[in-house]
Amino acid sequence: METKKQNSSSKKVILGVAALAAVIIFLAVIYNVFREKPVEGEKSITIEVVNQEKETNDYQLKTDAEYLRQAMEEAEGLTFSGTESEYGMMVDTVNGLTADYNANGAYWSFYVNGEYCNNGIDTQPVADGDTFSIVYTTE
Repeated sequence: METKKQNSSSKKVILGVAALAAVIIFLAVIYNVFREKPVEGEKSITIEVVNQEKETNDYQLKTDAEYLRQAMEEAEGLTFSGTESEYGMMVDTVNGLTADYNANGAYWSFYVNGEYCNNGIDTQPVADGDTFSIVYTTE
């Protein structure tokens, strides 16, 4: 008698777990089908690069980037490199032009909507309508 009760209880537990798993899978499928899909390129931004000759290249893009570096990586034709550190990338080359502070006091300065960026490119937030300027600067 004892064994029948244990078997019956075990079967109920197994059926309960199976039913719960089925419900979870069903809800996951429903969620994936009906969830709000992100729209690619919800933010319209401009990135302008000003070289040592004061020539400007503009990059218009629609992005979902959260930070400037992501947007820069998405901008077609814009190239950049630098040194990685625990604080993010220190940009020293943009579109093939290297700013060497030790050689001539040159560096790349970053602006958002005309104001000097207080963040590096890895932590500078991107908002719809922003204009970022990357300017070759010498002291």
